[in-house]
Amino acid sequence: MSRKFTLSFLILLFAASCALGADVALTSVGQSPDAMMVRVVLRNALKVNPDYNALMTPSELGDAKVLVAVVGGSSKGLGAAGINPEDEVARAKSLLQAAKDTGKKILVMHVGGEGRRGTLSDLFITEASPYADGMIIVDGGNQDGIFTKIAEGSGAPVKTAPNVKGTGAPLKEFLADWGVM
Repeated sequence: MSRKFTLSFLILLFAASCALGADVALTSVGQSPDAMMVRVVLRNALKVNPDYNALMTPSELGDAKVLVAVVGGSSKGLGAAGINPEDEVARAKSLLQAAKDTGKKILVMHVGGEGRRGTLSDLFITEASPYADGMIIVDGGNQDGIFTKIAEGSGAPVKTAPNVKGTGAPLKEFLADWGVM
């Protein structure tokens, strides 16, 4: 095999993997570390390298077909980002509306379970989830039915997983249904 062919093949392979990543944008809504865990699942289990930015803005959506918004509030994360909950809600709503307006599918995920629920997380859940075209919730995160109630109003399907690692299968289903995999 010639060096030129090998180099061309590697460039083509890299470009193909980048294109797949560009199909999925990933952000946090609430600045918890949960979005980083979803990033690991996307990369390791599904071989999808998402465009990730915890503070993603509408201009950074690019050509993504799907926006994955991982909801879970962290006062520590908000502080580190230098924003308050109201600013985070405004950023998230602007991003989610831009995704809707441009025909992107929106997947809302809550992977923190019961431990990542509370007043702060519930603020982000109630603001972001109505935009969802689908939701994935880790067991324990919907004991009060908050996601179910929101999904009834929007018609978004809700899939559950036993833990973060277990989100791979429902993630794959949504992405396949939406033409990404």
